[in-house]
Amino acid sequence: MAETQPLLDTDMLARLRVLPLRARRMAEGYTSGVHRSPFHGFSIEFAEHREYAPGDDLRYLDWKVFGRTDKYYLKQFEEETNLVCHLVLDASESMGYRSDAAPMSKLDYARRAAATLAYLILHQQDSVGLVVADAEIRSMVRAGGNPSHLKDLLHVMEETSARRKTAIGPILHDLAERLKRRGIVVVLSDLFDDVDAIVAGLKHLRHRRHDVILMHVLDPAEVEFPFEQTTLFRGLENLPDALVEPRALREGYLAEFDRYLRRIQTGCRELAIDYVPMRTDRSLEVTLASYLGARG
Repeated sequence: MAETQPLLDTDMLARLRVLPLRARRMAEGYTSGVHRSPFHGFSIEFAEHREYAPGDDLRYLDWKVFGRTDKYYLKQFEEETNLVCHLVLDASESMGYRSDAAPMSKLDYARRAAATLAYLILHQQDSVGLVVADAEIRSMVRAGGNPSHLKDLLHVMEETSARRKTAIGPILHDLAERLKRRGIVVVLSDLFDDVDAIVAGLKHLRHRRHDVILMHVLDPAEVEFPFEQTTLFRGLENLPDALVEPRALREGYLAEFDRYLRRIQTGCRELAIDYVPMRTDRSLEVTLASYLGARG
């Protein structure tokens, strides 16, 4: 069951809400906002000309072009829009892992990160939705921009537990087909899946022109492999338990883990996806502030 500890830290929210989450690419929204839209209107920033048609507003005729060409052209401008963000929360069994060095499990850390981002997005008057998945999509809350929408999102997160096998790659393909309007997709996962499948799913989202942020949630023990004594490692997601001598495995494990990380990071770099490492023994506030500040 989910912990009863609150997902939102009010002091942290007060400090973070000066760091908005902006769309780096064009966003398709429903109302006027602060993010670039692919649809043309008559807003602030000039985009291109189009030929005049009867009934067009004469205020936007470009008389300088008329003087050079003796033809009528209207100035078109980029329309600004609200952002739609979808938070994808991995709730597979491996996300329930917590080592002695971590104050919380990977799922708890990811839920707090997702809840904080949801608050910040709604605070900047944008829309946010939530997808909870393991091998399948378990819950899907449609994007909304009403402040009361946060309560619905938090309720789903609080009821989420880590139980089943993961398949994050196929989930990303599924979402790429479901999410019709381009926006920001934030994936919070330990990426306990085949790397090629993950990258292929991310590529599908980018092909659909979504702005993708990959938040890789890791326990410090997974990164450092600090085990010394003979240890029984419990298998997660249908893998068998294993009794091993950690010191004999440490060098090989760390080398393989480093290769795994490099493949993930390379895939993100080639797809122009933000890769955000999140260690559960480090301050969530510092991690989010560092990322949002750099992105801004």
